[in-house]
Amino acid sequence: MKVKQTPISQAVFIALLGASSAAMAQQQEAPATQQLDMVTVTGIRASQEKSLSVKRNADTHIDVISAEDIGKMPDKNVADSLARVPGVTILNSPAGGSGGFDERDRVGLRGTNPSLTQTLLDGHGIANGDWFVLDQTGAGVGRSVSYSLLPSELVSRVEVHKNSQASLVEGGSAGSVNIITRKPLDFAKALTFEAGVGAVYASLPGKTDPQFSALVNFKNEDKTFGVLVQAFSEKRHLRRDGVEVIAQDGHIATYETLTGKGTGANAAALIAAHPDLEGVKAPNMLGSAYFTQERERKGGLIRAEFKPTKDVDLTLTGFSSKMDADNYNRNFLLSAIPANLNAATMTDYKVVNNTLVSAHYTFATPTNNGYYDQISRQASASANFLSLDGGWKVNDALRLTANVGSSTGKGKTGSQDVLESHITSSGSGFDLKGTGSAPAFSLTNNSYQNFDWIFGTQNVVVNDKESWAQVDAEYTLDAGALKSLQFGARGAEHKRYTGPIISQGPGCATGTPYRVGPWDWSKASACADASGADAPQLSPYTVPAFSGNYPGNFGSGLGSGFPTNIAYIPADALAAYNAKITNRDPVTRRYPNLEYSVKETTTAGYLQGNLEGEAWSGNIGLRLVRTKQDAGSMRPVLPGDSTKPTISSAFGDYVGTTSSSSYTDVLPSASIRLDVTKSIVARLAVSRTLTRADYTALSGYLDKHDPKNLEDTGNGWGSSGNPDLAPIRSNNIDGNLEWYFAPRAFVSAGAFYMGLDGYIKDKVRSTTLPALLSSVNPTGLKDQLVYRNYDIYYPTNTQASVYGLEFAFETPIANNFGVSANYTLAKGHDQDGHVLRGNVKNSFNLGGFFENDQFSARVNYGYTDDIFVGQDRGTDYFQKGSGVLSASLGYKLNEHFAVSLDAQNLNDPILKYYATADQPRAFYKNGRQFYLTARIKY
Repeated sequence: MKVKQTPISQAVFIALLGASSAAMAQQQEAPATQQLDMVTVTGIRASQEKSLSVKRNADTHIDVISAEDIGKMPDKNVADSLARVPGVTILNSPAGGSGGFDERDRVGLRGTNPSLTQTLLDGHGIANGDWFVLDQTGAGVGRSVSYSLLPSELVSRVEVHKNSQASLVEGGSAGSVNIITRKPLDFAKALTFEAGVGAVYASLPGKTDPQFSALVNFKNEDKTFGVLVQAFSEKRHLRRDGVEVIAQDGHIATYETLTGKGTGANAAALIAAHPDLEGVKAPNMLGSAYFTQERERKGGLIRAEFKPTKDVDLTLTGFSSKMDADNYNRNFLLSAIPANLNAATMTDYKVVNNTLVSAHYTFATPTNNGYYDQISRQASASANFLSLDGGWKVNDALRLTANVGSSTGKGKTGSQDVLESHITSSGSGFDLKGTGSAPAFSLTNNSYQNFDWIFGTQNVVVNDKESWAQVDAEYTLDAGALKSLQFGARGAEHKRYTGPIISQGPGCATGTPYRVGPWDWSKASACADASGADAPQLSPYTVPAFSGNYPGNFGSGLGSGFPTNIAYIPADALAAYNAKITNRDPVTRRYPNLEYSVKETTTAGYLQGNLEGEAWSGNIGLRLVRTKQDAGSMRPVLPGDSTKPTISSAFGDYVGTTSSSSYTDVLPSASIRLDVTKSIVARLAVSRTLTRADYTALSGYLDKHDPKNLEDTGNGWGSSGNPDLAPIRSNNIDGNLEWYFAPRAFVSAGAFYMGLDGYIKDKVRSTTLPALLSSVNPTGLKDQLVYRNYDIYYPTNTQASVYGLEFAFETPIANNFGVSANYTLAKGHDQDGHVLRGNVKNSFNLGGFFENDQFSARVNYGYTDDIFVGQDRGTDYFQKGSGVLSASLGYKLNEHFAVSLDAQNLNDPILKYYATADQPRAFYKNGRQFYLTARIKY
């Protein structure tokens, strides 16, 4: 569609990094007939004008970040750059339980779950994987993309579409992010070489690691053929100090009532002695968690562009990114409510707002009162795609484009090397300090026992694949306000599936493993002889030496009063120990409960009319989408069931099951852009959008945690998918008013509303399920099949809405300075008044820069209010509001060589998670990062 050029779009060509102030002034005063299109522009100021030009002339509400913007900030992946856009929320972690890290990982729009934001790369989807094991199999992260696989060096510009139109690929109820990479024929010179060589220093691990990126671009003199090659290799060490409140299964914990399953049979005696504790909630375990990781991200992009005639162009693109993310987590844990608690051991306690915030115990004899988990994981994630784009200008009125491609991603946990030991002590205690400081806790005269417990899944491989083909056309006509028609069709197939998953257990010296789940904490042994009695495990149990130690400054800044001087087994020694004593047999230890598959086939067609009149433009269109889904999982075959099992392992007999569904959606959209004056633009858009449910949420998996034994009458619990989930459909209204009062300057205000039909939230259902349980004292008694009550948390559809306001401001100050600011208010609630996952009520950014011929400096501070992370067994938990300060310094020696120093997390933020003001969940510190880079360009 033709759009009348504005002063902003013309001014794109004015700002020059290498020009003096006088020269710039002369260019700004140049007459309109001057040939400015031959001027090459670079720098912060030029990139701002380019971004504002695209934003101003777009029919729909869009925010743009250009490559120069990204290059001038300490943005090591695209999510860091997007953090500065109004209405964008950046999460430091997915939703599966890994906790927050120093690198931004997920992107959400307007106070919604990142899964409602669609991420595209050059206009198409990209398959990807997650490195953390709970994100690989847990519901809630399947539709969102991990930005840790996308380095900013790849980017030409990023477009944030806050409302939809018929020609855009469906999939983002809240909006979409389109990452656009560079094309060979767009470069100014025939041969271009760029490279960045540098190092990153992370303050907390105290490590310095290499960073490298390079680009070579060639185009022939006729501008009919070009090749672009990019490569990157980036390594860095992470360290995270944490104090956590943990459930016994290793997740960030729900606070449980003292009369619940958290305390077992001794709760009655406690309540009898202290009636005021009836119904009071208490933490399960508190831990000092020392996490280290080495990330190595490697990959690149290759693109060939061929333009045999002025009317035909073809582009073939290949992209690959893989991040090895091996990590080691050690967690020294106190059982806040000891398993053998009785009235005589509690010396004092304090209750605030129905929460046990402190308690202290003494034991007549040393007692098991905690756990020490040491878990080392081999992990990785990857994303790849291959695509072919074509364009053909058939005549002056008709242009055709086509795109076909395939993308693959993978998240992998190859192994988990584990040692869990019981901690014996003569006394213990804890003190919660709300959300301001990490809890204090201690174990008196502690020692380790029972070094032989082994758990953890192995060979977790989650494959993600998408193939697509689409054809688009635009027909230009002269029919009054209707200037052109766009129409097209698209077909795609997406698959996400696991391979066989192994749940390791102790190796058996004789006999075979019990046919029980991996979470049966009551058993002293997981091996049984032919009669069903306990059989010995592998021996001897010579535990490797605890020759490592938590750093001397562990936990500095988090608070005080928690254990810090803790020894641990080095990762290589732990791996050798696990290889010796564990049973990782792929047949007997196969764990089908976590295995799933989802296949999704979509076909879509659209028609869009592009409109233009005097001082206004817009579009109106309709997209029709047909979706077919097949969700598969493994179902247990119960005794007495005549169904023939397809899998048999130590965990029972299973058979594959598939659930299918299909639905059709009509997605209308309309938008109008009005030039109120030469400098004021108004926009209004309405649309209906669609987001399909997360893949794991659609699968029929069931991960249940059984009661401890036959004597335990409490409920079991677990989580499951829901193949009957409907997609999330949203009716959206977006209005915005923008005043472009000077070159590189604007102020805007807007409002938005999303009515979400089918929003997905977790609910609990009570059901009866079979369990294989044993007695506390088996004495030869085989496991018995019994039916027990379970509380199962599962995703279901509901109604919800999000509404809010956005404000943004940007202006230069003289020739060399500039400032920017934005603020977003977003309120999201479901029909029950419950806050929406990912919702951030308030967020803002403040930034400023200086730039002259040789020197540049930029600083940015971004703040996000409390974020609703999700639910853990029915209890809400949040990430406390915090801000991040980043800065960049650059010096340009000449047009070929420059250096920069970039800093992230300069304010050394602490990530805090909580359920209520009196129920903290976790406190994490990741430290600061400094990047020194030399850039070469020819």
